Amino acid sequence: MPGRIIESDACVAEGVAWLCRTDPAMARAHAATGPLPLRRKPDGFAELLSAIVSQQVSVASARAIWGRMVDAGLTDPAAVLALSEENLRGVGLSRQKARYARALAEAGIDYDALRRAPDAEVVKTLTAVSGIGVWTAEIYAMFSLGRTDVFAPGDLALQVAAQHLYGLEGRPKERALREMAAQWSPWRSVAARQLFAYYHVAKNREGIA
Repeated sequence: MPGRIIESDACVAEGVAWLCRTDPAMARAHAATGPLPLRRKPDGFAELLSAIVSQQVSVASARAIWGRMVDAGLTDPAAVLALSEENLRGVGLSRQKARYARALAEAGIDYDALRRAPDAEVVKTLTAVSGIGVWTAEIYAMFSLGRTDVFAPGDLALQVAAQHLYGLEGRPKERALREMAAQWSPWRSVAARQLFAYYHVAKNREGIA
């Protein structure tokens, strides 16, 4: 069974208070950003399919393609499986993403059961599907399932934010940031929210990429 679920702004605020008490750097980051958003998203097939659509394309392109898929009713497994890869390419998917979309539809994921699964099982289940990597699975666990203690150390914005907040010489790689994030347990998901918010402050202040 999962641990506590982030369901409201009060949950985020509780996590922030704990982080600020235990980590002075997080307290500095929070002073710079102010209150953090809840950032909860829907869960289920459509959310994961949208994540696949968004991979390696601009935000504008992803929105346009996803809009065409929604208009075509391609937001549930049966609808996706009813089309060939060529038909899916007709709404803007690349050949590879059309394969990924069908793989997700064929996976038969029990999304209700996933809500009750431990964090590690969520990641394992999702990454077994072609086109879903660890980053996507961890982001889904954080923001669609509301898990409190999941982190996505492969995220570039989190790496850059950690580098600037902690005065590191270089951007920490995934393994190093995963180890670093251990200190923020049991609120690693809120730490991620804080670092995402701090990234935007630091980017505007210092012109970082």
